[in-house]
Amino acid sequence: MRTSYPLALLTAASLAACAPAVPPWLMYPSPDPADAAPSTEAVSAGDVERPAAPETQEQRAARLRAAALLVEGHSGALPLVLGGPLDPASAVREATPADLARMKAAGITGELLPIHVGALPGPRQAVHGGAARRALERIDAAYRQIERHGAERALARSARDLRRAKREGKIAALLGIEGGHAIENSLPALRSFYRLGVRYMTLTDTSTNDWADAEGGALEPAAVRHRGLSPFGEEVVREMQRMGMLVDVSHASEATLRSVLKVATAPVITASSVRAQAHHRRQLDDDLLRALAKGGGVAVVSSWALFLDEAYAEQAARFHQKHGARLRELGERYPGDPARLREEIERIEAQEGPIKPPPLSRIADHIDQLVRVAGVDHVALGADFDGMAASPHGLAGIDGTPSMALELVRRGYSDEDILKILGGNFLRVLEQAEAYAASTQTTLSGDGSTRQLSAAELPPSLPEPPGADPRPQMPPPLPPAPAPRPAKPAPPPDPGGLDLMLSR
Repeated sequence: MRTSYPLALLTAASLAACAPAVPPWLMYPSPDPADAAPSTEAVSAGDVERPAAPETQEQRAARLRAAALLVEGHSGALPLVLGGPLDPASAVREATPADLARMKAAGITGELLPIHVGALPGPRQAVHGGAARRALERIDAAYRQIERHGAERALARSARDLRRAKREGKIAALLGIEGGHAIENSLPALRSFYRLGVRYMTLTDTSTNDWADAEGGALEPAAVRHRGLSPFGEEVVREMQRMGMLVDVSHASEATLRSVLKVATAPVITASSVRAQAHHRRQLDDDLLRALAKGGGVAVVSSWALFLDEAYAEQAARFHQKHGARLRELGERYPGDPARLREEIERIEAQEGPIKPPPLSRIADHIDQLVRVAGVDHVALGADFDGMAASPHGLAGIDGTPSMALELVRRGYSDEDILKILGGNFLRVLEQAEAYAASTQTTLSGDGSTRQLSAAELPPSLPEPPGADPRPQMPPPLPPAPAPRPAKPAPPPDPGGLDLMLSR
């Protein structure tokens, strides 16, 4: 049974500027008063020891970065992406001491570690399944990495765990599923993932699933099937928030985001950015940003150049238009070899010549715009620092994050606001999700929703056979073994694998 606690997360006054009415979940108490350093607050300006003597901008930035609880909003440093849909689970590469040292030097306390599960090929994935298995294998791979580096890494299941990692000098991993088809249209599966430590889920990957529309990837938009969320998709959002699992609407279509905001009773997050600064179709316009802020949510600013700069995006679009067919061909040729696929893509890029990435200041431009539209309480730094070929010039992956703290100092942000952007806002959202879940005073499975996806909600491409009996059937007797046949070609590529390299 969930229990309530006496410490309030935030006062109504602290969010009065960003919402005309106080949302109900702001009234719910914090889940852990004994260990709670305020969250905007994760470390507030008042908690940071001020120097006796005047400090330079560089010294001030270093002081704030050391005090902040910075969470990488979409980790690309240690990806857990497999090449083919049924490959044995193994991380692309293991963490090395150098990797962890770089993250610590950058001031990273935690990372949202995405368990990427691309959509299954074939027309009957809703019936035959498979995505849940792959998600489970990737979760196991994440556990292996964490356990092999226990002195430097930790699994985070709560905001409290993130604070503990900060005190102990560890890097915490907050597991998340990227692609809601991983639950295979099953709320019991969703609850089981929560038990394994999954604390956020991106409702869609770059492809539309059976209950939520996606926006699509770099090469093409996703199919529109539901005009947002289906009724079952709405139940997924409710169940996630009842448990305290963060709803991530990155990759979701605009209609899906609007549907989520209508259903949500706790804050949601997104790693999309702002349309005023770059007109990529996955960007958020001002109305959506204000709606996100009104619900207490946070927009995590992506560091991928395609989302940061219109000129870069136009160059990238021309590249994809010219080489799109070749890129898909490579994806089909190397379904289980992401390293070779990346090598071949880089060979094509080298023939075209480099596309000059935007400067580091473009990230700060996006932060400025988000602050103007949504308010400083709804902005977070930290998405795709590493793992992206198209990072802004000067960011240089995760090693460049100290430069962002200095850029915020130079732009005149206060200590309190910089600490909010460098982790405080994200931790506040996580705490509010936990507090809302505690307020329901429900058990995880005993009070869980039993709502199921109906046949009528399945996409038109997945019709049920006429007169099909929905009850389980005994399998028919096995036929005689056929004569040996030539080996089959490699399985179709994971549709999300190629796009993962191109579209974030």
